[in-house]
Amino acid sequence: MIVHNFDPVLIDLGLFQIRWYSLAYILGIILGWMYAIKIINLTTNNKYSFEQIKTSHFNDLIIYLVIGIVIGGRLGYVFFYNFEYYSENFFEIFKLWQGGMSFHGGLLGVIVSIIFFSKKAKTNFFKFADIVSCVAPIGIFLGRIANFINGELYGKISTLPWAVIFPNGGSVARHPSQIYEAILEGIILFVLINYFALKKKLLFKTGYISGLFLVSYSILRMFSEIFREADIHLGLFFNYFSLGTLLSLATLIAGLVIIMSAKKNE
Repeated sequence: MIVHNFDPVLIDLGLFQIRWYSLAYILGIILGWMYAIKIINLTTNNKYSFEQIKTSHFNDLIIYLVIGIVIGGRLGYVFFYNFEYYSENFFEIFKLWQGGMSFHGGLLGVIVSIIFFSKKAKTNFFKFADIVSCVAPIGIFLGRIANFINGELYGKISTLPWAVIFPNGGSVARHPSQIYEAILEGIILFVLINYFALKKKLLFKTGYISGLFLVSYSILRMFSEIFREADIHLGLFFNYFSLGTLLSLATLIAGLVIIMSAKKNE
């Protein structure tokens, strides 16, 4: 077994700290941005009848996405996972560097951001959403690695050789569920989505990639939830389902609806 001894703070300058968690978000956004531009340039050079998105459009969109990710992710965590605590400790909401972001909240924030920008750019919502779906696993991967470094969102008790003793998880070894999620929701999801988007040309069929992303992420997330310890203050719903599972079930249904609608419109 492994003993977790990672320091969440990368650089401590006294009044100012650089944390792995914050760095993961910044790096995820930058790498995602760079890869999105590469995809746009790649599709521009293809001879498909595809409503092209200019790189300048995505450069303008990125600020909307950052705002959506941060506000949506934080408010999602506040309302979905710990509303009682934050309602009594309001200013704790603004301490983003301490962790506490919800993927599903961030997803809603990104959706709202793209809706606003797509209307401004007078471009189909899914033209932007499909590209964001291709790059999103990069940020998810780095975010889960940061969760591991923070020693949060750890897994259930395990006797496997790679089980980890986390500082806040007691003296027992647990599944490194953050690493499982980084592999499933980051690496595997990235390969899967980009294979269908670029190799199978689904990026040129509006809406398919967005729907596929939601379906694939939801399935992988629900599987990873099997190994993840439920939040103590929330427990399991119906004695079996974690909140993450229920939220992922909702995004799974939404993804299927999008795919069926795209197929119908085709």
